[in-house]
Amino acid sequence: MKPMQLWKRYQKYLYADDALGLRLDISRMNFAEAFFKKMLPRVSRAFAAMDALEAGALANPPPPRGEGRMVGHYWLRAPEKAPTPEIRGQIERTLADIKHFADRIHREGKFKNLLVIGIGGSALGPQFVASALTTPSDKMRPFFFDNTDPDGMERTLAQIYRTAGSHAEALAQTLCVVISKSGGTPETRNGMLVAMDAYKHAGPDFTKHAVAITMAGSKLDQEAAGWLARFPMWDWVGGRTSVTSAVGLLPAALQGLDIDGLLDGARRMDEATRVKDFRKNPAMLLALMWHWAGGGKGRKDMVILPYKDRLELFSRYLQQLIMESLGKERDLKGRMVNQGVAVYGNKGSTDQHAYVQQLRDGVNNFFATFIEVLRDGGNLVEVAQDVTCGDFLSGFLQGTRRALYENGRESITITVPDVSAQTIGKLIALYERAVGFYATLVNINAYHQPGVQAGKLAADAVLALQRAVLAHLRANRGKAFTAEAIAAAIKQPGEVETVFRICEHLAANPQRGVGRSPGKLAWDASYFAG
Repeated sequence: MKPMQLWKRYQKYLYADDALGLRLDISRMNFAEAFFKKMLPRVSRAFAAMDALEAGALANPPPPRGEGRMVGHYWLRAPEKAPTPEIRGQIERTLADIKHFADRIHREGKFKNLLVIGIGGSALGPQFVASALTTPSDKMRPFFFDNTDPDGMERTLAQIYRTAGSHAEALAQTLCVVISKSGGTPETRNGMLVAMDAYKHAGPDFTKHAVAITMAGSKLDQEAAGWLARFPMWDWVGGRTSVTSAVGLLPAALQGLDIDGLLDGARRMDEATRVKDFRKNPAMLLALMWHWAGGGKGRKDMVILPYKDRLELFSRYLQQLIMESLGKERDLKGRMVNQGVAVYGNKGSTDQHAYVQQLRDGVNNFFATFIEVLRDGGNLVEVAQDVTCGDFLSGFLQGTRRALYENGRESITITVPDVSAQTIGKLIALYERAVGFYATLVNINAYHQPGVQAGKLAADAVLALQRAVLAHLRANRGKAFTAEAIAAAIKQPGEVETVFRICEHLAANPQRGVGRSPGKLAWDASYFAG
């Protein structure tokens, strides 16, 4: 397409709302106008489904087929839209309690560090917001336990210890926020127990340094009865859409960030994406472009390319939001569809020295989303005549976008004025609604995650097998057994590979009390209780 033709296409398909602070350019996606006409019936259904969702319709079927719950993350920034006065009151009271608690903690001045313990959306959302909006004047410095990796938690504790002269002093200045809806999520509970152990050995009382965010009556809610405070999670807020609930707002408020701006940005984007004209609705335009790119089957990956260091974690955040929501085996009619959109990305211009080479010249199995931030920030030093570092960054974005298009690679460009609390709230809300729209376009349920539960159940089975392996070895001290022999002895001959992997892991950690005698081949090794 010639430059002037491309300019005309840009003008035709650019969504621009400067009052909202958003531009969405879909002109480098190679759809024809007929695509929109074809999609209109699905678009109408998606608008109607979203209206029903916001009005309080059940997003999932009742048990045993589903959880039988509403999905209300949109109410978090517009409580007046909640379907009952009770829910509205819960939202408003929780926000007031968050502000009051954060203000009290700041006034007391005891805590300088914040350790957030969570997994999935309970960690990714707060991490993204913390990284995007941090400043040197933050009231508290955030740290995260976001996995059940003991080495990773030890590294985080080591960073906290370096903030003061001793372990005891550092932990005395650290407030822990434990986030788990049920209180039984293994990764979060493990992180909590590791933190408790650290406090126990250093001296400070963990209960006087801990806050819980959980559902009323959960295991964690009961355990946290003597802690500094407890804040609610509700069954109508999923983890991956919880960043504008206490899950994201409490850590942000404690860090000293502008949570009112975050909520207002999300609320303003929600209003903009309720517009029923798809051409004037940026979330629907995004969903339609995802459908176009992958043929409604997720045939192409989504590459997120934010040209701003503060947005480095945005692609990780979107990975969970999009892939957990859209990666589904069956559609709403129970038919096998294996839907999904794979998401990856890092940041520009770092990507240009990483995988942009493949994007331009390799397999054309993706579409890119460039995120452009107009305001540079920082010190605008001229590194060449009339050119700053920010000019280079902008030039790299535009150059990469052009290079991809010239080689037949499609892209979307989102432009925002800055990286502020308002902007982050808008981006979060934009993608939340785009995910909901896309799910209806392809006839799947975006709000349940049976695959995640399947993985948890499989992990539980492995741990049960490990207990049986240890019991057998301890009951036969002084004797060594191959994995095959152990599997046979515990009456699990079909699980010999899993038994082998369990034994290898146990033997690699001497403190677990399992020894290993090598054999001729790896699987000929034998194991014994030390």
